[in-house]
Amino acid sequence: MKKNMGKTDKSIRLVAAVILIALIATGNVTGTLAIILGVVAAVFIATSLISFCPLYPILGISTCGKCCGGGCKKDSDAGNAA
Repeated sequence: MKKNMGKTDKSIRLVAAVILIALIATGNVTGTLAIILGVVAAVFIATSLISFCPLYPILGISTCGKCCGGGCKKDSDAGNAA
């Protein structure tokens, strides 16, 4: 799996997951909706931890930029070929 999620994307997903879990834990959301939102929160956490969203390749989306996965060299390394 090639990474396709950037830092901002991962952060937003983690914050959303925490909010959903808090809503469930406080009893503001109950029943079937709580189960669905719990699953959504779990998916958000899992995809954030592995930096990969399975829907992104299908939709042709990547939020990690061109240097995702450590493929880019630092600017200071580019001119040090001497």
